[in-house]
Amino acid sequence: MFNSKIIIVILVLIVILVILYFTGKKSVHHEVVIDASSEKVWMVLIDTNSYKEWNPVMKLIAGEVREGNEVTYQFTQDVNNQSEIPATVIKIEPNVLLNQAGGIPMVLTYNHKYSLVPLENQTMVVIHEDYKGIGVNFWNPKPVEEAYAKLNNALKTRVESLN
Repeated sequence: MFNSKIIIVILVLIVILVILYFTGKKSVHHEVVIDASSEKVWMVLIDTNSYKEWNPVMKLIAGEVREGNEVTYQFTQDVNNQSEIPATVIKIEPNVLLNQAGGIPMVLTYNHKYSLVPLENQTMVVIHEDYKGIGVNFWNPKPVEEAYAKLNNALKTRVESLN
C-alpha cells in the first residue's frame, strides 16, 4: 500500500516535469535599422575587443568568437544584475549571422542570433533569442529583451558614428 502511493507520487511528478518541459518555451526579439551597410555593421559587431567602448550589455571575457568555440560573456542586464554567460558559437555567416547557444539542458537553454538584413543603404539588425526548458515557465524574459534593445541601440550609435 505504501509503495503504491510512492509510485503514484513519482509518476505524477514525472508527468508534471514532462508538461513543464514541453510548455517551457519563450523568446525575446528586438530590431533596429542602422544607416550603414551590413559589412560595416558586421565589422563592429564581430570586433569583441572594442565592446568595452560602446556595448553596455555584453563583454567577451573568455574565448574567441569562432564557430565551435566556447566563449563567456559578462552580461549586464541592468546596473544591479550582471552575470557570466557561457556559450558555444554555433554558426557564423559573415555580414549575415552570428548564432550562439548555451544553458542547462532540460532546465533552461537559449539559442541567440544576431541577424543582419541588408536594406537599401541600411541594415536591419535583429537580435532574437529562443529559450526552452522546465525553468522557462518560472522566468520573465522581459528584462533580457530590454537589455537587447539597449545593446541594439548602442550598436546603431556606434556604427553610425563611424560613418
